[in-house]
Amino acid sequence: MMDHRTLLYFTTLIDQGTFTKAANVLHISQPSLSSAIKKMETTIGLLLIERSTRKIALTKEGDILYKEAKKLLHHFDYVHKEMVRLKHDGPLELQVGVIESVKSWLPKVIAMYSNTYPNIHIELSEVLGLNQVENALQNYKIHLAITNQHFENEEIITTPIYKENLVALLPKGHVLQTAKDISIFDIQHDQLIISREGFQTREDIINEFRKEGLTPNIRFEIERFETACSLVQEKLGITIVPENYIKHLENPPFTIKSINSSNLSRTVYIAQMNNRYFPPVIEDFIKITRNFFI
Repeated sequence: MMDHRTLLYFTTLIDQGTFTKAANVLHISQPSLSSAIKKMETTIGLLLIERSTRKIALTKEGDILYKEAKKLLHHFDYVHKEMVRLKHDGPLELQVGVIESVKSWLPKVIAMYSNTYPNIHIELSEVLGLNQVENALQNYKIHLAITNQHFENEEIITTPIYKENLVALLPKGHVLQTAKDISIFDIQHDQLIISREGFQTREDIINEFRKEGLTPNIRFEIERFETACSLVQEKLGITIVPENYIKHLENPPFTIKSINSSNLSRTVYIAQMNNRYFPPVIEDFIKITRNFFI
C-alpha cells in the first residue's frame, strides 16, 4: 500500500542514506522500516532500491517515485498547515522570493498591501538563479517569486509585470566616461564582471555579444549585483546590470551608461506553481503587484 506514511518512510530512508538513521528519525524499529519498504515494492510490483550495494541506491523507478513523493509530501504539509490556520485563524503569512532590483519598487507595493493586511507576516528572501527559484517554489519555501528567469518547467507559470533595460557600469575615469551612450563593440575588450551560469541576465548579455560576432572578455563571475558594483568601484572591470538596480543611487561611485541595443533588456515576472491553492491574501498581493505597473 502506498499511503502518506509509507511515502514518508521511503523518502526519509533516501534522505538519511541508511535504514538505521532513517529508523531513528522516524522513531520506529529498523525491521519495521525495512518491512514497510519491501511491502510497498511488492504492492506496486517495482524494485525501488538496489540492494546489491552497501549504500542506499535508487533504481530508475525508485528515483521517479522519490521525486514525486517529495512533491506530494510537501503539498500535504502545505495544505495541512493552511487548514489549521483557517480553523484557528492564526497569523497570516506571505513568503516571496525576490531578485535584487526589486528594492526600487517593492517597498511601495508592500506599503499599499499593508493598508489592507496590516497584520500579515511577510518574509522576503533572495532567490536568484534558475535552480534556486525552481527549488524554492517546488519545495514550498515561497508562495511566489519575482524573477527574470525563463522556465521550461510546465509546473511553473509566469506573469510578466514589467520590462527594464540593462545598463553598463564603468569605473570612474573610464575612456568612455564622457560618451552619450555606448555599444557592445565599445566594451568588447574590457574585463567583464558577469553573473555566474544559471542566471538569465548572464545569458542575455552573452547572447548580445554573440549576435554581434563577439566573445565577451569575462574576468569575474559573481552571484549578486552588489558584488559586481564593488568590483567596478575598485576599477577591476565593467559590468552590466538592470537599470532598476541602480536608479535609486544619488551619487554612484561609477559611471552609468545606456547601451544602444534594443535586445539588452529583460522582463520581470511573477512566478508561481501551477494549480496550487492560494488564500485570498496571497492572490491580493499578486493583484496589487501587477496593478502597480499598469
